[in-house]
Amino acid sequence: MSMTHRLRAVGLEYVETAPLRLVFVAEISASPEAVFEAFTDVEGWPRWFRSVKEARSTDGGKGRAIRLVGGGRFRETVMAVEPHERYAYRVDETNAPGLRALLEEWTLRPTDGGGTVVRYVFAVDGTPLLRAVVRAMRPGLRRAFHQAVRNLDRMVAAA
Repeated sequence: MSMTHRLRAVGLEYVETAPLRLVFVAEISASPEAVFEAFTDVEGWPRWFRSVKEARSTDGGKGRAIRLVGGGRFRETVMAVEPHERYAYRVDETNAPGLRALLEEWTLRPTDGGGTVVRYVFAVDGTPLLRAVVRAMRPGLRRAFHQAVRNLDRMVAAA
Protein backbone atom coordinates (compact mmCIF):
# COMPACT_ATOMS: atom_id res chain seq x y z
CA MET A 1 0.00 0.00 0.00
CA SER A 2 1.60 3.26 -1.04
CA MET A 3 1.55 6.54 0.84
CA THR A 4 -0.55 8.51 -1.59
CA HIS A 5 -1.77 11.33 0.64
CA ARG A 6 0.57 14.16 1.63
CA LEU A 7 -0.72 16.15 4.58
CA ARG A 8 -0.35 19.82 5.48
CA ALA A 9 2.80 20.59 7.49
CA VAL A 10 1.22 22.03 10.64
CA GLY A 11 3.11 23.32 13.68
CA LEU A 12 2.68 22.54 17.37
CA GLU A 13 0.06 25.31 17.76
CA TYR A 14 -2.26 23.08 15.69
CA VAL A 15 -3.02 21.19 18.90
CA GLU A 16 -5.12 24.26 19.84
CA THR A 17 -6.31 25.44 16.40
CA ALA A 18 -7.32 22.24 14.57
CA PRO A 19 -10.94 22.15 13.31
CA LEU A 20 -11.45 18.89 15.22
CA ARG A 21 -9.72 18.08 18.50
CA LEU A 22 -10.27 14.96 20.57
CA VAL A 23 -8.80 15.22 24.08
CA PHE A 24 -8.46 12.25 26.41
CA VAL A 25 -7.03 12.26 29.94
CA ALA A 26 -6.12 9.44 32.33
CA GLU A 27 -4.22 9.10 35.57
CA ILE A 28 -1.83 6.18 35.98
CA SER A 29 0.61 5.10 38.68
CA ALA A 30 3.73 5.06 36.47
CA SER A 31 6.06 8.04 36.83
CA PRO A 32 6.32 10.71 34.10
CA GLU A 33 9.93 9.57 33.53
CA ALA A 34 8.87 5.96 32.85
CA VAL A 35 5.96 7.00 30.62
CA PHE A 36 8.17 9.37 28.64
CA GLU A 37 10.78 6.64 28.19
CA ALA A 38 8.08 4.38 26.70
CA PHE A 39 7.05 7.16 24.27
CA THR A 40 10.60 7.70 23.03
CA ASP A 41 11.15 3.93 22.57
CA VAL A 42 9.30 4.07 19.23
CA GLU A 43 9.84 0.37 18.37
CA GLY A 44 8.22 -0.56 21.69
CA TRP A 45 4.83 1.10 20.97
CA PRO A 46 3.14 -2.15 19.75
CA ARG A 47 3.88 -3.70 23.18
CA TRP A 48 1.46 -1.32 24.91
CA PHE A 49 -0.60 0.38 22.17
CA ARG A 50 -2.55 -2.55 20.70
CA SER A 51 -3.73 -0.76 17.53
CA VAL A 52 -0.06 -0.14 16.53
CA LYS A 53 1.15 -3.18 14.58
CA GLU A 54 4.63 -1.87 13.79
CA ALA A 55 6.58 1.28 14.72
CA ARG A 56 10.00 2.34 13.50
CA SER A 57 12.12 5.34 14.31
CA THR A 58 13.31 7.08 11.12
CA ASP A 59 15.62 9.91 10.13
CA GLY A 60 17.88 9.49 13.17
CA GLY A 61 14.98 9.77 15.60
CA LYS A 62 13.39 12.82 13.93
CA GLY A 63 10.65 10.73 12.34
CA ARG A 64 8.45 7.68 12.79
CA ALA A 65 6.97 5.09 10.44
CA ILE A 66 3.78 3.59 11.87
CA ARG A 67 1.61 0.71 10.70
CA LEU A 68 -1.75 0.18 12.38
CA VAL A 69 -3.56 -3.12 12.83
CA GLY A 70 -6.25 -2.16 10.29
CA GLY A 71 -3.68 -1.41 7.56
CA GLY A 72 -3.28 2.32 8.12
CA ARG A 73 0.24 3.58 7.43
CA PHE A 74 1.76 6.88 8.54
CA ARG A 75 5.04 8.66 7.96
CA GLU A 76 5.50 11.18 10.76
CA THR A 77 7.76 13.98 11.98
CA VAL A 78 8.48 14.13 15.70
CA MET A 79 7.62 17.73 16.67
CA ALA A 80 8.31 17.87 20.41
CA VAL A 81 10.45 15.79 22.75
CA GLU A 82 10.40 17.52 26.13
CA PRO A 83 11.71 15.07 28.72
CA HIS A 84 9.02 13.81 31.10
CA GLU A 85 6.56 16.49 29.88
CA ARG A 86 5.61 16.32 26.21
CA TYR A 87 5.88 14.11 23.13
CA ALA A 88 4.22 15.17 19.88
CA TYR A 89 4.31 14.12 16.24
CA ARG A 90 2.76 15.23 12.97
CA VAL A 91 1.60 12.93 10.18
CA ASP A 92 3.22 13.91 6.87
CA GLU A 93 2.08 11.06 4.63
CA THR A 94 -0.57 8.38 4.92
CA ASN A 95 -2.55 5.86 2.92
CA ALA A 96 -5.74 7.02 4.70
CA PRO A 97 -7.98 9.02 2.35
CA GLY A 98 -9.62 12.27 3.42
CA LEU A 99 -6.98 13.41 5.93
CA ARG A 100 -5.60 16.93 5.44
CA ALA A 101 -3.63 17.46 8.66
CA LEU A 102 -3.00 15.46 11.83
CA LEU A 103 -0.98 16.25 14.93
CA GLU A 104 -0.94 14.10 18.05
CA GLU A 105 0.34 15.39 21.38
CA TRP A 106 0.93 13.55 24.65
CA THR A 107 1.55 15.67 27.75
CA LEU A 108 2.55 14.36 31.16
CA ARG A 109 1.96 15.94 34.56
CA PRO A 110 3.20 14.37 37.81
CA THR A 111 0.62 13.56 40.48
CA ASP A 112 1.20 14.01 44.21
CA GLY A 113 1.43 10.23 44.59
CA GLY A 114 4.29 9.80 42.09
CA GLY A 115 2.06 8.84 39.18
CA THR A 116 1.21 10.67 35.97
CA VAL A 117 -1.74 12.46 34.45
CA VAL A 118 -1.51 11.60 30.75
CA ARG A 119 -3.27 13.96 28.32
CA TYR A 120 -3.59 12.99 24.66
CA VAL A 121 -4.78 15.38 21.95
CA PHE A 122 -5.74 14.13 18.48
CA ALA A 123 -5.82 17.33 16.36
CA VAL A 124 -7.16 16.68 12.88
CA ASP A 125 -8.50 18.21 9.71
CA GLY A 126 -9.96 16.46 6.72
CA THR A 127 -12.87 16.26 4.35
CA PRO A 128 -16.35 16.68 5.89
CA LEU A 129 -16.80 12.90 5.61
CA LEU A 130 -13.51 12.20 7.40
CA ARG A 131 -14.39 14.64 10.20
CA ALA A 132 -17.77 12.89 10.62
CA VAL A 133 -16.02 9.51 10.75
CA VAL A 134 -13.52 10.75 13.37
CA ARG A 135 -16.37 12.14 15.50
CA ALA A 136 -18.16 8.78 15.24
CA MET A 137 -14.92 7.01 16.23
CA ARG A 138 -14.51 9.12 19.41
CA PRO A 139 -15.78 6.37 21.79
CA GLY A 140 -13.49 3.80 20.16
CA LEU A 141 -10.51 6.17 20.25
CA ARG A 142 -11.25 6.90 23.92
CA ARG A 143 -11.30 3.16 24.67
CA ALA A 144 -8.06 2.61 22.72
CA PHE A 145 -6.39 5.48 24.62
CA HIS A 146 -7.47 4.18 28.05
CA GLN A 147 -6.46 0.61 27.19
CA ALA A 148 -3.07 1.82 25.91
CA VAL A 149 -2.22 3.83 29.03
CA ARG A 150 -3.36 0.94 31.25
CA ASN A 151 -1.13 -1.44 29.28
CA LEU A 152 1.73 1.05 29.54
CA ASP A 153 1.19 1.33 33.29
CA ARG A 154 1.28 -2.48 33.68
CA MET A 155 4.35 -2.77 31.46
CA VAL A 156 6.23 -0.18 33.54
CA ALA A 157 5.17 -1.84 36.81
CA ALA A 158 6.46 -5.21 35.56
CA ALA A 159 9.81 -3.80 34.40
